[in-house]
Amino acid sequence: MEIILILVGIFIGILAGFFGIGGGIILIPILMLLGIDIKTAIGISIIQMVFSSLYGSYLNYKKGSLILGEGVWVGIGGFIGGAIGAYTSNLVPERVLQLLFLGVVLFALYNIFTAKASKGEEVKTLSYIVLFIVGLIIGIFAISLGVGGSILLTPILAGFLHYPIKKAVSAGLFFVAFSSVAGLITKLSTGTIDLEKGIYVAVASLLGVYIGIWLKEHVHDRHHKLYLLIMYLVATLILIKKMFIG
Repeated sequence: MEIILILVGIFIGILAGFFGIGGGIILIPILMLLGIDIKTAIGISIIQMVFSSLYGSYLNYKKGSLILGEGVWVGIGGFIGGAIGAYTSNLVPERVLQLLFLGVVLFALYNIFTAKASKGEEVKTLSYIVLFIVGLIIGIFAISLGVGGSILLTPILAGFLHYPIKKAVSAGLFFVAFSSVAGLITKLSTGTIDLEKGIYVAVASLLGVYIGIWLKEHVHDRHHKLYLLIMYLVATLILIKKMFIG
C-alpha cells in the first residue's frame, strides 16, 4: 500500500502544480477506489494539500506567476473558512459529502468551459472585504469536502475577473495554502486524520509539484484550459462510478 500511496502522491503533485489545485478533486476519488472511506480520504487529502500548495506557491512566486496583493485577503478568508469547514465535515453524513463533492466538480467543469480567454483586458479589482468574504465562503465549502478551494476560485478569477489562466491557476494554489493549513490544524485537534498515509502521499507529491509547475510554464494557455476540462471530467466520471456503480 505504501508504494501505491507514493505513486499516487507524485501523480497528484503533478496535477497540483500544473492545474493549481490542491489535488483533492482527484485524490479523494482515487483513495475511495483503493477502499478508503471518504472521511479518511478527506483527511489524507488535506495533509497533501498543505505540502503541495506551500511548495507550489513558493515555486510560482519565484517564477513570477504569483502576485500576492489581493490574494492575501482571499487567503485569510480561506484560512478562517477552512477551519470551520474541517469541523463541519465531521457532522455531515458521508452520502451528503459525496453529493456535494460531485456538485462542486460539475460547477467547476461548467465555469472553466464557459470562461473566456483573457485578451489583454484589465483585471478587475474588488474591495478587501468582498475578497475576504469570497475566501471565507469557498474555504468553508471546500475544506469540508477535502478540496483546497481552487476548483471554485480559479473559475471565478478566470471567468468573472478576467485573470489570465496561468495567473488564476497560481492564485488558486496560493489560496489552497491558507485553507488547507487551517483545515489540517482543525483535523489534528479533533483527531480525525490518518497521519501515516497522509505523509506518504504528501511528501511524494512535492516531486510531482515541481514537475507540474515546469510543465505549466511550457504549455499554451489554450491547451492549458483544455487539459483543465479533461481533468475535471475524469474526476466526475470516477466519482460517479464510485457512487452509483460501485
